[in-house]
Amino acid sequence: MSRLVVQDAGPLTTVQDLGRPGHLRVGIPASGPMDPEAFLVANRLIGNPDTAAGLEFTLIGPRVEFTDERLIAITGADMAPTLNGAPAPAWQGLRVRPGDVLRLGPARRGVRGYLAIAGGIQTPPVLGSRATYVRGRLGGLEGRALRKGDQLPLGPVGPQDDRFTPLGIAALFEGPYEMLPQSDRMGARLKGPFIEHTHGHDIISDGVPLGGIQVIGEGQPIVLLADRQSTGGYTKIGTICSFHIGRIAQVKPGGRLHFRRVTVAEAHAMLRQSLQTLDAAIE
Repeated sequence: MSRLVVQDAGPLTTVQDLGRPGHLRVGIPASGPMDPEAFLVANRLIGNPDTAAGLEFTLIGPRVEFTDERLIAITGADMAPTLNGAPAPAWQGLRVRPGDVLRLGPARRGVRGYLAIAGGIQTPPVLGSRATYVRGRLGGLEGRALRKGDQLPLGPVGPQDDRFTPLGIAALFEGPYEMLPQSDRMGARLKGPFIEHTHGHDIISDGVPLGGIQVIGEGQPIVLLADRQSTGGYTKIGTICSFHIGRIAQVKPGGRLHFRRVTVAEAHAMLRQSLQTLDAAIE
């Protein structure tokens, strides 16, 4: 499992998610982020669910090392973030690679900062939440603030692009792919350039999103649609943006389509534009 390595923890860095409401009657507070809006923005910038666990740090942030490639986002207080010694942007998605070191220094403005990591932090949930409650020693990592040398498990990031060769990934964007007659409300079956796997097409079944692109053993993609199954055991190479699902649904058998890679930031901008267009359709 991929991990986040804590090289320096700062004075009070904890794992937080949206908290564990409903237990105050027995003396257990909800916990969660002190600045919920900044926490939510961090997760949304990189496509995490709102409930994904991240880090909250106070006054001085941590120094952490990444062991694989991930998207991250830093929000909240201005803590002069640096990546491998160079200034790093906050309030936007940022790609890190194995061995990269992120440092969050003393707060220049504000008090509490947040770090969201694609896949979320996967410490064991307690009473339905990973939020740290230090006084009660609940949640997070052993119910305490982080220390130098701690290693935090990270959740898997989809798509599983490590299961495809560079040529296989390139093939997806070369296209075109033809819509097959076997397509239905469950999935759009496509035929086109062969997508090569690295370690086979089967994985342990996991959740499948609307628009997820599964690649079966024959090296051909299936775009999962409205009646998709809840879990699936095929590798996923990408996900169609939610506002383009309708385009897939309107392609006739024999029709052709191409895929184009977009960043999370580009997808967010396109989503805003699509919503504005929809709102303006009826005035």
